[in-house]
Amino acid sequence: MVDVGSKPITERVAIAEGFVRVSEALERAIRDDALAKGNLLETARLAGIQACKRTDELIPLCHTLPLDHVDVLATLEPGRVRLRAECRVHARTGVEMEALTAVSVAALTVIDMGKAVDKSMVVEGVRIVEKRGGRGGDYVAPVQERSP
Repeated sequence: MVDVGSKPITERVAIAEGFVRVSEALERAIRDDALAKGNLLETARLAGIQACKRTDELIPLCHTLPLDHVDVLATLEPGRVRLRAECRVHARTGVEMEALTAVSVAALTVIDMGKAVDKSMVVEGVRIVEKRGGRGGDYVAPVQERSP
């Protein structure tokens, strides 16, 4: 692990996003809450939060962080599920990996819950869209056009 012991404790925020492309049939099933496994959007949201809290167990050399706040949103858009995670901490290192882990596991949960209806789902666009705090300063990602 990187030694962060000499760095000051500061507030750090990371926001990540990702998408799962879904078929019309799965989009309809999500909208109608008609999946056998239950409410896909709420389950993906909870899975993302749970994964965020365990990032240090999943990513080698990742520091254990005392998270102040985690929020994951899973929303249905035409042809896709949008996943967005915001993580906040007062620590010596950032929460980018936690936000990315939350989005990634939420995306995998969408696939797990929807695979009976749509076997062709694709995860795309997982990235940090904003980071605040720390020695590296703030970062806001450029807006990306939606892929077809």
